[in-house]
Amino acid sequence: MRMKNSITFFLFFLIAILLYALINYYIIRKGFVIFQINTPIKWVWISGVIIMSLSFLLGRWLEKVHPGIISTTLIWVGAFWLAIMVYLLLQFAIIDLIRLSDKLFHFLPPVVYQNTQKTNKILTIIVISLTFIFIGGGYINTWFPKIKQLNITINKNANNLKSLHIVSFSDVHLGTLIGKKKLSQLVKKVNTLQPDIILIPGDIIDEDVGPVIRDGAGPVLKQFKAKYGVYAVTGNHEYMGGVEKAKEFLSYNGITLLNDTAVLVDDSFYLVGREDRSANRFGSNKRKPLNHILENVNKNLPVILLDHQPFKLKQAVKNNIDLQLSGHTHHGQLWPFNFITELIYEIDWGYLKKENTHFYVSGGVGGWGPPIRTVNRPEILNIFIHFN
Repeated sequence: MRMKNSITFFLFFLIAILLYALINYYIIRKGFVIFQINTPIKWVWISGVIIMSLSFLLGRWLEKVHPGIISTTLIWVGAFWLAIMVYLLLQFAIIDLIRLSDKLFHFLPPVVYQNTQKTNKILTIIVISLTFIFIGGGYINTWFPKIKQLNITINKNANNLKSLHIVSFSDVHLGTLIGKKKLSQLVKKVNTLQPDIILIPGDIIDEDVGPVIRDGAGPVLKQFKAKYGVYAVTGNHEYMGGVEKAKEFLSYNGITLLNDTAVLVDDSFYLVGREDRSANRFGSNKRKPLNHILENVNKNLPVILLDHQPFKLKQAVKNNIDLQLSGHTHHGQLWPFNFITELIYEIDWGYLKKENTHFYVSGGVGGWGPPIRTVNRPEILNIFIHFN
């Protein structure tokens, strides 16, 4: 089974690299035409695209063997290029599609072809301006998370509690790109809300925990304050970077991890946490079925589930979960990838109720790859649960 997973991962990685290379080749070729790149600077354009396209992968590799200013710079350059690449690709493809359609239907005015040099200058201004707006605006957007308030009624008796105030956020992705400064901002916002409990449904760590430790983010994590503490589950990125080291780091810094376990809090409600689905591929043990985790849970009390990836929502409904909190999707993070996540998941962002089970899939407070969001704002959930 492990061999099969390794082969599948290798094939996926190979296809992704080939597709990435083809996209950058297309951008190079279209840049010659639209940006009117002539022979003297032709190789500057080619070299620049190649260097930027390789920066992220090289930076990640160098970070593991010799972390420092060079690896950090490469990662930042490469991360921004990932977003720039997306918006150059989209705009070049739209231009090609319009021109191809015009060959068939002849709807463009003759002036477009009478002075191609002037037309390409206009296109250059449009492409560069739109790319700058998307990238600049998306980067600024990541620094201003919104507070999303959610009121839920659970028709169960919670013994000692009439209500519960939860603050939840997912997908912080602490690492080289999202560090102590942004984490401190998050801690301040969360603590200002004065929650009873803090819940984090996965991907606290981006990949390797090394940059997080070197940045001194651990003591900042300890500053979260809540009556019942801070609980979390693993996400796919904890597994990508070495799940045992990530778990050790998070546990040491005040995060209680629920690894396919259920805990009774204040004799009033249950918290259930599932290992990420990646455990089946990268972990030493497969994650447990949900019904096995719930074997000793008294379902007469409210049951809250943390599960990073919002797949198979029917399992939560079938097992009488009252509230499930998930993340993972980022709601696509970069437009138009939100249309893809909407196709993949039953709900890729926001609130849903199925029978007696409430679901909320967070768009996340951080992000993977480019520190840029062009679909939605990062969010912190301020949840008020009322018990009957």
